Amino acid sequence: MRRRRSLLRKGEDSDPMSVVSNLFDVAMVFAVALMVALVSRYNMTEMFSQEDFTMVKNPGKDNMEIITKEGEKINRYTPSEDSDPSSGKGKRVGVAYELENGDIIYVPE
Repeated sequence: MRRRRSLLRKGEDSDPMSVVSNLFDVAMVFAVALMVALVSRYNMTEMFSQEDFTMVKNPGKDNMEIITKEGEKINRYTPSEDSDPSSGKGKRVGVAYELENGDIIYVPE
């Protein structure tokens, strides 16, 4: 009986670095689980699909962002004070008229 116990004890790993490698594995599993939880929480599953899409965050507010995905490229546009339409850097492309029934008609020039 003593021989079996002594053989089992000799086979134990006494390397202190094995604990570090186990902690690394646990950290990697935690990181992947956190990423999956964040993606599902914020409904960002479109980022991983093959379809192109456009998403507007905080529409109409000062911190509005427009995020577009075209193929593998993801563009992020944040309107700033420099892109103010009244700054005079654009050109007139047409006229819009509102009819009596509320319809709006755009007439390009």
